Amino acid sequence: MAEDVARKRGGLLGGIAGIVLLFTVLAILLSLGTWQVQRLHWKEALLAEIDQRRHAPPADLATIEALAKQGGDVDYRTMRVTGAYINNKERHFFATYEGRTGYYIYTPLQRADGRILFVNRGFVPFENKEPEMRKLGQLTGEQTVTGLARAKLAAKPSWVVPDNDIVKNIFYWKDLDVMASSTGLDPASVVPFFMDADATPHEGGMPIGGVTQFDLPNSHLQYAVTWYGLAAALVVVSGLFIFRRKT
Repeated sequence: MAEDVARKRGGLLGGIAGIVLLFTVLAILLSLGTWQVQRLHWKEALLAEIDQRRHAPPADLATIEALAKQGGDVDYRTMRVTGAYINNKERHFFATYEGRTGYYIYTPLQRADGRILFVNRGFVPFENKEPEMRKLGQLTGEQTVTGLARAKLAAKPSWVVPDNDIVKNIFYWKDLDVMASSTGLDPASVVPFFMDADATPHEGGMPIGGVTQFDLPNSHLQYAVTWYGLAAALVVVSGLFIFRRKT
């Protein structure tokens, strides 16, 4: 008699524990699916905002600077600036473009007021890294450049990214402070963000402008479907198990 009571009590406790585990796992799966739906809405809003910024009329440097000082997001905002390139202080950022390995050329553009903006003029193949290999592209005199503002990075994006090689003038991540200091420019005169030049052609053809990438991954819908699908499968499997036990 006592053994029967103990067995029933153990079965009851086991059943309760199974139900608690089932609902815990189900809650986790549903919460993960809901989180991915929220991320989906956030990503879609971000992509829409970036698209709006890209196609807005170009703002001047002062407008973008004011936004940056207020803590606003300057990334991908269309802008236009006039100045002269300091070609002998360009920095080289390791990159690939349309399947080719090479560099993005970041050249300081000095305005009449002395302010300096680092401009990503675009891509050059590996063999054209040095300026003497693309002399016609070393534009001199006053230039008006249109492109997109790009935010300064606070730190190296990931530990897997190599350290920048200052001696060889090869940057693996966009460290604006080091780009500026390695050229001997006055840090106080350097604008605290970059600019990606657009694809407007120029004499010499290189660097090739318009290299800004907009391929932001948006797989949140697939992730949400996966989590919700697992939750539905759990309910179905659990229902079948309970039904078979009763029968």
